[in-house]
Amino acid sequence: MSKLLLSGVIALGAFAADINGKWIASMTGPDGQKRESTFQFKTDGDKLTGTVSGPRGETAISDGKVDGDNVSFTVIRNFNGNEFKQKYTGKIEGDSLKLKFQMRDREMEITAKRAGAS
Repeated sequence: MSKLLLSGVIALGAFAADINGKWIASMTGPDGQKRESTFQFKTDGDKLTGTVSGPRGETAISDGKVDGDNVSFTVIRNFNGNEFKQKYTGKIEGDSLKLKFQMRDREMEITAKRAGAS
């Protein structure tokens, strides 16, 4: 019975999406300028760690979680001496990662592509 249970757990783990590695997203900011963000992710079980890099430098992510194809994490940014949090939620779909986050007073959506994927 324990072998059957172990096989089931391994099979369930096989269905979890792989987010490890580098992902790149482009978006147009509120000022009309095109911006690129690079996400570097690493998982350990359901824990997600990594960084986000963009025009204002690199920032570590915190509170990262992976649940099947769903991901969530927080980025704490400093701008002109003020600290603010951006909460990201999203879904992995193959080599695409669709993310939603709050930017100022509106919700934004971006799609990141796995680096090296066509």
